[in-house]
Amino acid sequence: MIGTADTTTRVGFYLVPQFSMLAFGSALEALRMANQLSGQSLYRWTLISSDGHSVTCSNGISFQVNHGAQTHERYDAVFVCSGLNVHLINDEAGTQWLRQLDKQGTVLGAICTGTYLLARADLLNDHRCTIHWENLAAAREEFPHLVISPELFEIDRKRYTCAGGTAPLDMMLSEIRSRHGSELATRISEQFMCERIRDQNDRQRVPLTQRIGASQPKLAEAVSLMEANIEEPMTLDELSHHVGLSRRQLERLFQRYLHCVPTRYYLELRLERARQLLLQSSMPIVDIALACGFISAPHFSKCYRDTFSLPPRDERRRAAGLLADSHGHPKAVKRSSAE
Repeated sequence: MIGTADTTTRVGFYLVPQFSMLAFGSALEALRMANQLSGQSLYRWTLISSDGHSVTCSNGISFQVNHGAQTHERYDAVFVCSGLNVHLINDEAGTQWLRQLDKQGTVLGAICTGTYLLARADLLNDHRCTIHWENLAAAREEFPHLVISPELFEIDRKRYTCAGGTAPLDMMLSEIRSRHGSELATRISEQFMCERIRDQNDRQRVPLTQRIGASQPKLAEAVSLMEANIEEPMTLDELSHHVGLSRRQLERLFQRYLHCVPTRYYLELRLERARQLLLQSSMPIVDIALACGFISAPHFSKCYRDTFSLPPRDERRRAAGLLADSHGHPKAVKRSSAE
């Protein structure tokens, strides 16, 4: 729990270039609504950037901040808000400031891909954490010593991490419920027309069994085996043996419910994982190929081009070009410290 129930909680949002506006807004609006519905100043928030200058989020809108890192203001909690291309961020000033906050006992959190920056600053060691599912594979490759879960959010002592989208809303509602009671959290959820407050054990993505129905456990088991064996792919015979079906039976299940043969589905899984690593990490292409079960970089490039219509190297260059273009015409939106 952040702070105590009888004092105003001081929250800092550390904005990183290309941060997700939806994820940031989901967290902030929960605090604002808590103040509005309670009629009290339960939370105060401040926007911070590395150098004190405005920060542009992933949709091109620019936010003015209250001050830069290394400020002497004290916070109960600071949340790192990030989004696209987090692996390209080089922020020594922010890293040093976050480490200083940790020494002061400040709760540190991450929204969307902010987990990556806390991990790189060695501030998630010995803590459970999570990150947006699209960055999960790349984060696990870069930080193999960390326990990075696929859950919606993780609260482990003084570390709060969550996925992107609306996951920060659920994390903040969980915090509000802990500090100020379930009635206030439920009222906030109703104001935002949320069907329910998802908890810490909810997964980020809809399980396959929910998409195809629980009546096909063998198919779900086969897909789970594929997802767990990306670097060293299993053969179709091995998959059939493990799920207790013949090759022909397994092929019929894939064709009926997933509209493709098992080998094609497996290949697309591996290529999608490769695309995540390609766009969300700085791993060399040859290492990505090996991590996704391809025998060589040329073979990987051919399969990738056949599926995505351009080779991996061009995909990475195109993403870098889009990032540069996105800085072209930002719109300014002023934000200040609020109650």
